[in-house]
Parts: sequence; structure tokens; C-alpha cells
Amino acid sequence: MSGRLTVVTYTGRRSGRTFSTPVAYRRAADLVTIRVAMPERKAWWRNFTGAGGPISLDLDGGARTGHAVARVDGKGRVTVAVRLDPGPPAGGGSGH
Repeated sequence: MSGRLTVVTYTGRRSGRTFSTPVAYRRAADLVTIRVAMPERKAWWRNFTGAGGPISLDLDGGARTGHAVARVDGKGRVTVAVRLDPGPPAGGGSGH
């Protein structure tokens, strides 16, 4: 895993509360991959099992939203894949 760090923000499925947690990630265009270290000791990723859910990440100098889906492989390793929503256009001015 690269040394890139970000903070993910999400709403708990059961509690309805907002949480933020730091994670290491890899990014390829609009796909962010988070490998969850020691997933048995963490609960945040469980909010994204099944069909997944909305998430926000600190990227590109601000918050980026997307849809996250957690997958557990046969060895118990957990990966959360985030498909980012389209961001603002590059150099996005107000068009005065």
C-alpha cells in the first residue's frame, strides 16, 4: 500500500451518526481502493458491505463524494472500493 493517507467520512447504518477515520489508499482516476488493515479489529468498513453506501474522502484539496463497496476475500482480507462522483470541472470558474 502506498503512503497516501486520507480521511473518510460516512454515516453509520445503524446509528445514523457521522464518523471520520484516517485510511491509507490507492487511486486510479475515479477509483479509490482502501485495503483495511486488521479488519477484524475495525468496524467502519462494515457500513459498506452488500450494496455499499455513500462516502466522502478528503482528496484534491477538498471533500470528494462517492459510493463505497466493501469486499471480503477467501482469506478474510477486506478491500473497500470507492467510485468517486464526478468532481468540479478543472479550473471551474463561475462563468461571469
